[in-house]
Amino acid sequence: MSILGKIFGKIFPSLQTPDAAPTAAPGTVTAAPAPAPAAPPMQQVDVEALLNDMAGKNPEKLNWKTSIVDLMKLLHLDSSLGERKELAKELGYTGDMNDSATMNIWLHKQVMNKLAANGGKVPADLMD
Repeated sequence: MSILGKIFGKIFPSLQTPDAAPTAAPGTVTAAPAPAPAAPPMQQVDVEALLNDMAGKNPEKLNWKTSIVDLMKLLHLDSSLGERKELAKELGYTGDMNDSATMNIWLHKQVMNKLAANGGKVPADLMD
């Protein structure tokens, strides 16, 4: 799973795919599967409220509003430089990945933009 996918899974838990249905043994006759129910409309998630709530319950003081590292820590994801570089590749970062400060600022904005574009209610000051 992509790193952005892991972030989405923490913010939008309904997007996580359910476990696959068990398969029948070879040679077993089974009834045709029932048609899949229509997907429920996606509810908008208040990203700021959700993350503030998580931060309030976290013993570590994390500044998720400006730090991609703290955001990833708050979501219990690996926030190592290697993971952030991988996230930068996923999101199409074209800058110098050795300039981690600039990359981190860009990553945070991009993640907030992606959350907003996919049903998250994100304050305008956290996006581009």
